[in-house]
Amino acid sequence: MFPNLIGLGIQDPKLIERYSLRQEALKDVLKIYFRKQKGELFAKSVKFKFPRQVKNVLIDSGSHKYKEVTEINRSLTMIIDELNKITKPVPSPDADVKQKILSDLRHLEKVVSSKIAEIESDLEKLK
Repeated sequence: MFPNLIGLGIQDPKLIERYSLRQEALKDVLKIYFRKQKGELFAKSVKFKFPRQVKNVLIDSGSHKYKEVTEINRSLTMIIDELNKITKPVPSPDADVKQKILSDLRHLEKVVSSKIAEIESDLEKLK
């Protein structure tokens, strides 16, 4: 049913909760988040990097000048289509960008706090 996600090694695509996509230099980074399972402190996630396709586009036919542009990998677009079928993302207006950033910041604070607590606990065990 989801051949591209299964091809990435995802055993049960129905456990996917959400995903994020960002660009780093000449790569697109896809991060897939799974629903938190019983007994887990944090939900699991996996990260995949896809090289961007580089194309030369004619910008001036008179002087035959070309410009190098990059675009998303075709296989990644098919994966995103499958992810959208699973997650059914709701388009958010620009006003929600601030709220999303604040939410991401709060999540990062929780992750860092939990990791610090885990490391401190491990240190206590060594005494």
